[in-house]
Parts: sequence; C-alpha cells; structure tokens
Amino acid sequence: MNAIHWYKVVYIAISWVSSPAIAGVLAFLLFISIKRTILGADQPLNASQQYIPIYLFLVSVILSFMTTLKCLHHFQMVLTSLEGFSLVFGTAFAVFALGLYAIKRLHRHLPAEVNRHEQFQLIEKKFSVLMGFTACAMVFAHGSNDVAITVGPVAGVIEQILTGQALQDNHLFLAIMFFGCLGVLLGFMMYGRKVIETVGMSITTLTPSRAFAATLAAASTVVVSTSTGIPVSATQTLVGAVLGVGLARGIDALNMNVIRNIFMSWIVTIPAAAGLATLFFYVLRAIFG
Repeated sequence: MNAIHWYKVVYIAISWVSSPAIAGVLAFLLFISIKRTILGADQPLNASQQYIPIYLFLVSVILSFMTTLKCLHHFQMVLTSLEGFSLVFGTAFAVFALGLYAIKRLHRHLPAEVNRHEQFQLIEKKFSVLMGFTACAMVFAHGSNDVAITVGPVAGVIEQILTGQALQDNHLFLAIMFFGCLGVLLGFMMYGRKVIETVGMSITTLTPSRAFAATLAAASTVVVSTSTGIPVSATQTLVGAVLGVGLARGIDALNMNVIRNIFMSWIVTIPAAAGLATLFFYVLRAIFG
C-alpha cells in the first residue's frame, strides 16, 4: 500500500470524473450559441453566412495550436513568442481558407428561392465541413491520450529493467509508441463498431452541427488535459460532450437507458480492472516466484 502515491491517485480520479463534465458544459454552451445565432434565426441561411466563418476560425486556431505549437515542443524546437504566434495563426489561416473554400462551393447553383427546410439542410452541410476538421482534432486528441496511456506502463517497466535508460533511447521509445499505435488501430478496427454506434447514434440523435459542438469540446478538453500530463478517457470525455449537446436540446432528446448503462459501465470497469490486475499479479508471482 505504501508504494501507491495516493495523492496522485486522487488527482487522476478527480480529473477522470471532471473531464466528461467539462466537455459536456463546453459542448452545451457551444451548441446553445449555434442555436441562438444560426438555427433559431429568422433567416438561418443568412445567419450562417455571418457566423459559420467565426466558428470555422475558432476551429482553425484550436486545431493549429494542437498540431503545431504543441508538437514542436515535444521535438525540442523552442520558438519565441512571436514565432509561435506567427506559426499558429499562419497555420490557422491556411485551415480557415481551405474550409471557407469548401463551404463556398456549397452555394454554387443555389436556387433563388430556398425554403426553410432546405436552408437547414444546407446549414448542416456547412457544419459537416467544420465537423471534418473537429473530427481530425478528436482523432489527434485520442491518439495523444490513449496511446500514451497504453504505452506508459510498458515504458515504465522497460525503464526499470534498463535502469532508467529506456526513455533516453529514442529508437526504443519510438518502437514502443509504434506498437501502442498499432494496438489501438487494430482494436478500433476489430471492436470499435459497437462503440461508434453507441456514441454516434444511441445516446442522442446527432447532426453535423451537434457533432461539431461535441467533437470540438471533447478534443479541446482532452488535449488540455494531456498537455498537463493528466490521463483522462477520451471516449468518456466525448460521451460527456455528446450528453451536453443532448441536454441543450432538452432531456427528452437523450436515451436514458443507454446513458444508465454507460454510467454503470464507468462505475464497474475500474474496480473490475483493479481486481483482475491484482489476481493476475498473485497468480504470476505464485507461478514464477
């Protein structure tokens, strides 16, 4: 018991519980803003032309900050404040221009008269462009967090065996990371379908605008947590964000049976994993001494 740093365990437990809540609040506020500025406007299509570029710029800045400034830091590339600012906003401008071009293509051959239903369809198509970027951000956040969590115990064991040299050997570290990425990829391909169905369709009905709010909130929460060295569950964080979007539509928009099962699985998995790990430890010690 003395080998366990309980203050770190408490710290991780608090972050593990709070990350879905934080993502849920962010997604709730983001989707409420979309409803008020665009979806609830008298002329939603005109409102989308005014406000969607703002959301696109927000996504561009967040995505470029995730994938440039943070990545360069881990490659020991130290930039001045001016260089970092220029790099982030230069990359953000490129992403913004690409997204704006894709959105403007949707307006080609648009009839002069568009009814309200057709306006909403076009707006959701616009948000599908933004969702493409936020989906990339979510995948990046998922990899930066879940692969690191998987590789952490392996790297720790190798470091103990090699007396602290494992993390200093870049080739060995990259090999561990490769197998961690490979394991996550294979798991996704073999067993990820059910999770995709649950998160994407069973909790609440998602449209591109709702999925945009959920993925942006979840990716931002996970990356901030990962950057500070806090291991959180990317999947649970995304579930919290989807719940936030559902609550923004009203409690009736949520499938409470699915949510109950998800919460029960969160409660059961940690003690179950701890119990199995303890059992395997004593079995292996009994076999190998």
